[in-house]
Amino acid sequence: MQKLTRLLLFCGFTLSWAAAAAQDNALTRPMPDSWKYSEGAEQTLPSRDSWWQLFDDPVLDSLISMGEDANFDLITAYHRMEAASRQMAAARADYYPNIGLSAGYTREHLDGANSNRWSLGATASWQIDVFGKVTAAVKQSKARYQASRAEWVGAMVSMAGDIAATYMQLRVWQAELAVAQRHAIVQDSITALVEARFDCGLAAKPQLAQARAQSHSIKASIPQLQTSIATAVSSIALLTGRYPSELEDMLLPQKPLPDYRQLVQTGVPSELLRRRPDILAAEYQLAAAAAAVGIAKKDFLPTLTLEGTVGVAAPKPGDMFSKNGFYYSVAPTLSWTIFDGFARSANVAAARQEMEEQIATYNSTVINAYNEVGNALVKYRNCLKSIEEYDQATGNAREFLLLSLDLYTQGLSPYSDVATAQQDLLNYNNSLIVARGDALSSLVSLYEALGGGFQQ
Repeated sequence: MQKLTRLLLFCGFTLSWAAAAAQDNALTRPMPDSWKYSEGAEQTLPSRDSWWQLFDDPVLDSLISMGEDANFDLITAYHRMEAASRQMAAARADYYPNIGLSAGYTREHLDGANSNRWSLGATASWQIDVFGKVTAAVKQSKARYQASRAEWVGAMVSMAGDIAATYMQLRVWQAELAVAQRHAIVQDSITALVEARFDCGLAAKPQLAQARAQSHSIKASIPQLQTSIATAVSSIALLTGRYPSELEDMLLPQKPLPDYRQLVQTGVPSELLRRRPDILAAEYQLAAAAAAVGIAKKDFLPTLTLEGTVGVAAPKPGDMFSKNGFYYSVAPTLSWTIFDGFARSANVAAARQEMEEQIATYNSTVINAYNEVGNALVKYRNCLKSIEEYDQATGNAREFLLLSLDLYTQGLSPYSDVATAQQDLLNYNNSLIVARGDALSSLVSLYEALGGGFQQ
């Protein structure tokens, strides 16, 4: 417990340090100084970043592995990233000339005479990047690709977190079901005792009715919990890209909740928030918007294009490759738009507004990340306190039930004490299970808030 407390204090300290760094680096500046990140600060892929293995649950490991292979949101994000990669390659292609081939035949009648012309040639057009227009477009497409890749990694983190959170909730409901089934058996025994006392004239009919009502009330919760369990299995099946029937053998057998008494260190404080995929995506989107402003400004500059043609032509096909059939042309062209009705100025203003929008989005993303980490830590600390208290309350309620039942059997206390004790024990057992599940859920939320797992 002391080790856990030290880890919590360490995590709280690094959280404060990271929040101050984030506010200094992001919230007080219009744009970051650099768009490049060290490899250690970026989110690794889930296949190399298995934070969920800290729960030591092979079933959870298998489910997340299934999600990596078949989660539909993840597949969608992957194809979106691949499309952005191809768009980046298309933008880079503008560094090179466009080359084409042509072949033709022309028959012309002029001044009473006919003429034939056979031709075969190659054409080339090259926009020389003197003023950096192509370079700016490539930077924009690269930033968009990097943003889409960060979104893909973010989809992986969300997928793993959703599966883990749903799996924890499944185990909570299964534990509650086991508690309800145990209490139903106990209550049936108590009801049988009250019936026996009633038959002997030692218990009043209201006591018997109360015992029977309590028994039915406990049993009524069992189908509801079974419905919740089936719903959780369906949700996990959707997240893993499978049908529920394929996972029933894996998920329906009850297993204990994973150990909630663990917390991982957050690594280097300055990397606490920068490594989140959504922050990386927001920064790259901002970089793309900044590049768009540069592209709009460069439209005020001239364009230098070099066009060339080379080929052979002759009246007869056999003469095309003769000495006189060869021809070529080179035509450098400098074009410069002087006036366009202020369209370029409007484009620059629009690009600046889009960049301001991305700045606001980036700042909002940083603040949201800070709040998510803080909330997860606060929830986890408080869950630990609740678990300790509910554990004590459960023990006391169990003792109260045994004492009340003993006194009732001896005729020294009313049945209402037994009914109250039984209900209290059921409530405290469920509250303890829920608190443990909340602790696990808050750990999952913390891992997600930190951008998933991380290298020590």
